[in-house]
Amino acid sequence: MIYPTRTGVALAAAGAPIALVAGVFASRWWVAGVAWSGLIVVLMVLDVALNRLRRAPQITMQAPGVLAVGETVEVELAVAFRSIFTPRRVELMLEGDANLEIAPRKVIATVADKETAAAIALTPHRRGEAILSKLWVRWSGPLRLAWTQIIHPLDHAAPVTPNIGAVKDEALRLFSRDALHGLKAQIETGEGTEFHALRDFLPGMDHRTIDWKQSARHGKLVSQERRTERNHTIVLALDTGRTMCEPVAGAPRIDRAINAALLISYVSLANGDRVGVFGFDSRPRLSTGATSGVQSFPLIQRLVSRLDYTTEETNFTLGLTTLAGDLDRRSLVIIFTEFTDSIGAELMLDNLKRLLKRHLVLFVVLRDEELESLARREPVDGADIARAVTAAALMKEREIVMVRLRRLGVQLVEAPADAVGPTVVNAYLDIKRRNLL
Repeated sequence: MIYPTRTGVALAAAGAPIALVAGVFASRWWVAGVAWSGLIVVLMVLDVALNRLRRAPQITMQAPGVLAVGETVEVELAVAFRSIFTPRRVELMLEGDANLEIAPRKVIATVADKETAAAIALTPHRRGEAILSKLWVRWSGPLRLAWTQIIHPLDHAAPVTPNIGAVKDEALRLFSRDALHGLKAQIETGEGTEFHALRDFLPGMDHRTIDWKQSARHGKLVSQERRTERNHTIVLALDTGRTMCEPVAGAPRIDRAINAALLISYVSLANGDRVGVFGFDSRPRLSTGATSGVQSFPLIQRLVSRLDYTTEETNFTLGLTTLAGDLDRRSLVIIFTEFTDSIGAELMLDNLKRLLKRHLVLFVVLRDEELESLARREPVDGADIARAVTAAALMKEREIVMVRLRRLGVQLVEAPADAVGPTVVNAYLDIKRRNLL
């Protein structure tokens, strides 16, 4: 695409006042203005012809494959000209979707030795898929009267995952301190289920480790060494329905749930367990097989980033039934969801009963601190009283549902929004220590 620069337009338009002034003082010289405009047009054509002598530049881009919400990264752009005549400056503008904040919008780079490079910052504001669609490149001719502009297609897509850097460090500290079970032999009966070896019983050892049958056979006290079983299946079930997409403490519940799910998946993979992800709202949205090894964590990040926000109600019957059908062995199912009243939770409870017959369920909900503050706030007028009564009623129904979950045998975690990740990690490690699986 070729079009005039501001300088070229201004110079060509200057022919009108020249013709006007010349016509006032000497009527026969009004053609000077027309001649001036014609000269500028000829120079524009010459500038375009000189631009045509240049071949299209070679454009390369280096962009990260995965982005994190709120984390600013840089995209490196390089433009190399392959012709004799090269411009002195090049303007670059990157085009992306509404999920990305691109700064600066336009970059002016100086060309040196037929090459130039520039960096543009990208900041994603929500999960999903960030798409860089086009790169606009333009440069002026030697006379600076005409622009040559090209549109370079990029079609670069990168998944946007939650930024888990800070809480990931906390989870790693918890893991290094407490999650040694399964990595070395355990001699406590309550700390291991997998038989490792027999050894002579020594003073100071736990009497519960004595194997009485083997002791009778050998004629001396013999104890068992056990170690925690590894290779458990951990399923992260994420409710992506309307309620989970509502904000709490400045961020959607589903984002905080995904953040915690990624933390627990990293710790579980590092602890030797297998991790799978299941996302559902009105119907199943994501179902992955169980993977093992820390090297699988980036794959889980990319898959979880595809879970989009929705306004649909959660269908617990379809979601939990599908999940139960996909599991072929006893697993720890960690469900991240939210409920607002006891009536809406009835279907959820009915389906949890069937899931609990074979699997261990860990139920994770976020503490609604805004609702608690409304119930505790000192009323000033009638509206405050109505809000406080409504909030107290909702909290009471919520507590009723949680009591019913505990009676069913569900492991329940209720944590503040900013501490849900480490809290779930602690609950997982406690389940491992108690050998509930």
